Amino acid sequence: MSTPFYVSPQQAMADRAEYARKGIARGRSVVVIQYTDGIVFVAENPSRALHKVSEIYDRIAFAAVGKYNEFENLRIGGVRYADLRGYTYDRDDVTARGLANVYAQTLGTIFSSVGEKPYEVELIVAEVGSAPEDDQIYRLPHDGSIVDEHGAVAVGGNSDQIGSYLDQRHRDGMTLAEALALAVESLSRDNNGSDRQLTAEQLEVAVLDRTRPQQRKFKRILGRQLTRLLEAESAATTTTDDPSDEEE
Repeated sequence: MSTPFYVSPQQAMADRAEYARKGIARGRSVVVIQYTDGIVFVAENPSRALHKVSEIYDRIAFAAVGKYNEFENLRIGGVRYADLRGYTYDRDDVTARGLANVYAQTLGTIFSSVGEKPYEVELIVAEVGSAPEDDQIYRLPHDGSIVDEHGAVAVGGNSDQIGSYLDQRHRDGMTLAEALALAVESLSRDNNGSDRQLTAEQLEVAVLDRTRPQQRKFKRILGRQLTRLLEAESAATTTTDDPSDEEE
């Protein structure tokens, strides 16, 4: 009788983590940035049917990269959790922190299970508060850990380079147009440092807008509105950089 091949638990977990990271890295990135009036989500996603960014509840949104069927199942589960908790208790009891804990338990259980492969997904759960300091952004990697983020965060392929670019350029008090322009600039950068041109048709953009009078703060930015925002910031940047505007 042959001796079973032995793999240490540490090596098994390392192999599962590497498998999940490779799957996530194949996906296009998502960028989430805080601005004065809320939180903006920007994804490189030419599809208008398969969304990477979605509403979960009144003030909470969800963004994901990786395998669509896997993070779509997680999104649906999050919506059901939020609806049930809001109906059973109170709408204010549905929080991004509570939702992140639920996702962390699910992802952690799947990652530790030897009976199925780990999910090839990375999630962001964000909640807009009544003021910028009350905003909450949580990043959940494939293993179910929770990372509390502030300012700007990127997930998906090339996320380290994009995150470094965002950290250097993000500042408090940005307008929506400024935050959107920064997100597009970061997503346009290739691994070799060169820039691509991303158009409105290639982007999926949504916001959690704290100034909206409705209880639901989630809104998608589409079509002409998105084009105007991109063109407005581009024009402002061109005007600022034009040497003819300087005083003699």
